[in-house]
Amino acid sequence: MRSGLDAQTYRQIYERLDKVSPVPSDCGLLCGSACCLISAPEEKGTEEELGMYLLPGEDAIHDKEDPWLSWQADNAADYDFPASFQGIVWFVSCAGAKHCNRSMRPIQCRTFPLAPHLTRMGKLVMILHTDPLPYACPLITERMKLNEDFVRETYEVWKILIGDKRIRDLVRKDSRARRKEGRHPLQIWPPA
Repeated sequence: MRSGLDAQTYRQIYERLDKVSPVPSDCGLLCGSACCLISAPEEKGTEEELGMYLLPGEDAIHDKEDPWLSWQADNAADYDFPASFQGIVWFVSCAGAKHCNRSMRPIQCRTFPLAPHLTRMGKLVMILHTDPLPYACPLITERMKLNEDFVRETYEVWKILIGDKRIRDLVRKDSRARRKEGRHPLQIWPPA
């Protein structure tokens, strides 16, 4: 198992994912790009930034001066990351759908609404995202049919990603949490 993915590998993964999409059109048109910037439910009329942690090493292909992403450096030990995560983890939030540099979207944006999941036997499968979300994604709530090429390519990319021990540890941790919390994932790929 590799100790880390380099910038070239991340570029190749981005290029692979650029060629596929969950649905034939921009899925953001279905929900008003809810996953990019949403109204906070407790304060109507205000907006709450959403974001995500980049995968280990993913920051190497991004320009931290590019204004479409906001960057926050966090110490992995201060958050619920696996022990193999050491030092800084990068949390990024987007300036909103109209400012999105689609060719540089983080991997977890590109592969949503699928999520990697390791079975009890350690087999990688792709599932429909089960984590609680502060918005409704029609791809999930309406169980819309996803493009098969997107599903297959997402699976192949995650096979590469979990070759990094830290990413595999993170996917394993998330998978165990789903089982513990009783969130039974719907396996999308490979077919059961």
